[in-house]
Amino acid sequence: MRKSLLSLLLAALLAGSMGSAGAGAAPAQGPSRVLTGDDLFKLEVAADPQISPDGKTVVYVRRSNDIMHDRARGALWAIDVSSGAQTPLVEGTGSSGQPRWSPDGSRIAYVSSDGSGAAQLYVRWMRNGATARITGLPQSPGSIAWSPDGRRIAYTMFVPDAGARLGSAPAKPEGAKWAEPLQFIDSVVYRTDEGGDNHPGYEQIFQVPADGGAPTQVTFGAHNAGGRLAWSADGQSILFSANLSADWQRELLDNEVHAVSLADGAIQTLTHRKGPDNDPAVSPDGQSVAWVGFDDHDLGYQNLRLSVMRRDGSGARVLTANLDRSVGDPVWAADGRSVFVDYDDQGGVRVARVGLDGSIHTVAQGLTGPDFDRPYTGGGFSVSRDGTVAYAGGTSQRPSDVWVARDGHARQLTRLNGWLAQKRLGAVQHMVVTSFDRLPVDAWMVTPPDFDPAKKYPLILEIHGGPFAAYGPSFGSDDQLYAAAGYVVLYVNPRGSTGYGEQFANRIDKAYPGHDYDDLMAAVDAAIGKGFVDKDQLFVTGGSGGGVLTAWIVGKTDRFRAAASQKPVIDWASFVLTSDMTPFFARYWFGKFPWEDPQGYWARSPLSLVGNVKTPTLVVVGSEDHRTPDSEAEQYYTALQLRGVPTMLVKVPGANHEGLAARPSQSAAKAAAILAWFARYRGDTASAGK
Repeated sequence: MRKSLLSLLLAALLAGSMGSAGAGAAPAQGPSRVLTGDDLFKLEVAADPQISPDGKTVVYVRRSNDIMHDRARGALWAIDVSSGAQTPLVEGTGSSGQPRWSPDGSRIAYVSSDGSGAAQLYVRWMRNGATARITGLPQSPGSIAWSPDGRRIAYTMFVPDAGARLGSAPAKPEGAKWAEPLQFIDSVVYRTDEGGDNHPGYEQIFQVPADGGAPTQVTFGAHNAGGRLAWSADGQSILFSANLSADWQRELLDNEVHAVSLADGAIQTLTHRKGPDNDPAVSPDGQSVAWVGFDDHDLGYQNLRLSVMRRDGSGARVLTANLDRSVGDPVWAADGRSVFVDYDDQGGVRVARVGLDGSIHTVAQGLTGPDFDRPYTGGGFSVSRDGTVAYAGGTSQRPSDVWVARDGHARQLTRLNGWLAQKRLGAVQHMVVTSFDRLPVDAWMVTPPDFDPAKKYPLILEIHGGPFAAYGPSFGSDDQLYAAAGYVVLYVNPRGSTGYGEQFANRIDKAYPGHDYDDLMAAVDAAIGKGFVDKDQLFVTGGSGGGVLTAWIVGKTDRFRAAASQKPVIDWASFVLTSDMTPFFARYWFGKFPWEDPQGYWARSPLSLVGNVKTPTLVVVGSEDHRTPDSEAEQYYTALQLRGVPTMLVKVPGANHEGLAARPSQSAAKAAAILAWFARYRGDTASAGK
């Protein structure tokens, strides 16, 4: 049987051929001193750090890659904040996550699976290490939250129902082997990138005794009730966010904050406006509710703002009206006088304390997310009663570790990837680019581990997705692998990126792709101007929104020797009618449906430029991608084939949109495939014959 391209490339990769394009190839007699594909299995990352109410202990999720099962798994570890000593709490062959402290700090609740069935809810008594499984559920629980008295735990869970039916099939004889029954679909969004084809049913809220017992369903009806859960101070109701209107399937951003009574199931709606209202948090005295949201004006990007209101929904006011950033994850301070939030800011993530008077003070910065394939902004934090902030933070040279900060002082508690000290990584340099209209744009360059500014290097322009997202000076394994192969890697936050204000993001509102292309070209020119980039050895790649821009770029210019468009959108009309978020994209990114403005859709589609493409272009997509469906990539591949442009289609089996790099072997093989493609079109002697 013929092996797949991915398996062949991975076999070569793990044998040490990652550096086939030049500098950084591993010597046969010893381990490589630069990052290689097999190193991805060694990477660990800290996520979801939860500090105890007394500030003495942090429990976090320690994610590592299981080389035998080719998957990431989460284990729970505890850290003594004073000494930094670590203790494993929950390990095993499965995966654990969502650690949450009880209000008195004596227990943690968490979700864990042994890999053989749905994850279940557990409670661990921290003093003696005793653990009890609290649930035996058919589906995995989410959004777990303790009641104020510590006696109950609320969670969300999917509840199936019968679904749509048309007619009836003949009766099946006992023991007969028939075809699968017909599938009936009547929902607007009938599949998600996270779960594939939707099963009939809805997300509902439950509660269960914290020492075990029968769960009780709290919400009912043909709506999804979920998001982050918050208990009222008296423990008599649970706050949540949802769209409970009749047209909820088409109004994806019109959530309100509600409170459901545990006594009779009555629902009180606390917010009333067009736009999303999410993440309710109840003040310590129970008198106020903080939440995030915005008044929806159908723009491509709109800042989430922090607001507070009385518990009955009256007296609502915005606290972050003067902060031109989108905030999230509100957590009340123990004294009830301020609320902690996080927000993106110019390629980084901060935690700020927002006073009820609207004052804003940064208390932590340098947060980074749990994914390490590309340097996206992200992170997570929690706060103790004394105001100590625990957060996940990293650098361009290290994935996220656990940190704590208080009174302006930050301290690192974990050092998970000490083995990286034995590797020579690419250095990351910040640069500010001036675009064609004098707009300043942030960019970063990763230089090869053996970088010599007197030499000339090929360059890879690596473009982030979103497009409303951002890169920063965080660890990115893709970029480090490219640098190890002898490339300078350039990544940019062009207009449309988040963390620079609403106006900067909305410079591409209803106009994407557009002048973000010019920002990227200005960054390439600035990199060439440094003197060590070979202007005749330029390459380009990117995923999702970056895949769109990659395909757009090769339709606009021939200056790149080769390209790799990953999980792209190629025809906006077909995309908005097949993506899992179809009601969102047509409304917020175009303002009209495809049949109302076919020329507008076509003018912004990379497919409209395919007649100009001469650049050899690799097309990469996950076989289970439902955000930018694989049919988009297939269209582009076929169009390029019909035109005779050198191309190849690489499908990542079983991968969805967000999980294109979730399996370490596939992440390594994907990077190897892109490097091998670029090596074909290198014009220097280092790549001859590759």
